[in-house]
Amino acid sequence: MSRIAAGVLGVLLAGAAHCAPFADPTRPPAAIEPADLASGSPGAPRLESVLIAPDRRVAVISGQQVTLGGKVGAGEVVRITETEVVIRGAGGLETLKLLPELKRPPLPEKRTP
Repeated sequence: MSRIAAGVLGVLLAGAAHCAPFADPTRPPAAIEPADLASGSPGAPRLESVLIAPDRRVAVISGQQVTLGGKVGAGEVVRITETEVVIRGAGGLETLKLLPELKRPPLPEKRTP
């Protein structure tokens, strides 16, 4: 009987661990993360991931999976590449980049004695 109870407990714990939220290990540290990602501005769509396979192209934008022709807000996805997604909306084309440029402070100049 105790083996059955241990098995049931193991299955329940495995299910709980599967649903537990974990931090994204690929997300850059907050110290070098662009300000718009760190603040998590709710209104701006953010490109999080891109999957390109021979038979499909899928992007994850602000947690939503979209394909070519899919809707993001009021816009439509018109192009998906390895590093960016182009959305056509009322205001024209908007390009979301997977790796936005990081703005780093300039390095201090070396002084020679």
